[in-house]
Amino acid sequence: MTAKTVLIVDDEAPIREMIAVALEMADYNVLEADNAQDAHAMVVDHQPDLLLLDWMMPGTSGIELARRLKREETTAELPIIMLTAKSEEDNKIQGLEAGADDYITKPFSPRELVARLKAVLRRSTPHGVEDPIEINGLLLDPVSHRVSADGKALDMGPTEYRLLQFFMTHQERAYTRSQLLDQVWGGNVYVEERTVDVHIRRLRKALGDAHQNLIQTVRGTGYRFSARV
Repeated sequence: MTAKTVLIVDDEAPIREMIAVALEMADYNVLEADNAQDAHAMVVDHQPDLLLLDWMMPGTSGIELARRLKREETTAELPIIMLTAKSEEDNKIQGLEAGADDYITKPFSPRELVARLKAVLRRSTPHGVEDPIEINGLLLDPVSHRVSADGKALDMGPTEYRLLQFFMTHQERAYTRSQLLDQVWGGNVYVEERTVDVHIRRLRKALGDAHQNLIQTVRGTGYRFSARV
């Protein structure tokens, strides 16, 4: 199984390091940020599987960042565990109402943290999301992060992979370039709409002659993934 990526957001470096060591030993990929602004940018750019978020930070607090992420369509489903020294019931309720999926009070043991993290990830992975998708001999396996065509492995970049995964899970619908930017790149990434065309070209090239026609150009709109001619 492909390792899940966890973003640790805490302004105290020793705490981040302690958590990072525990998560890496449990085979998670780890990203780190020491403030809410950097954390938000990393969420958009790297699309982590879960956020470990400290409540009290200078500038924008963790609870404010949680509320912002839950308001934005592209990050609304991101699982969040709040880390805090606040143990009062009102604070826990406030954290959960802000959109946190769980709440861990400092100090905590690394074993407890990893166990709670696994539980949140299990709850937040929708049924079928990790199932392989196969269309006309083109196979995408979300667990191993691999794509193959008629049994032969295909080589493609991370953006092309995300684009293909979105298309294969949203077949027969035409999407504008703007919609694809929102869904695949994230709503807060400022790139030209023509960037989509560049990656569509790369994706078609990676798919090869047998499968590139699955990605159809819809004149005046954008693109559609379809097995129909």
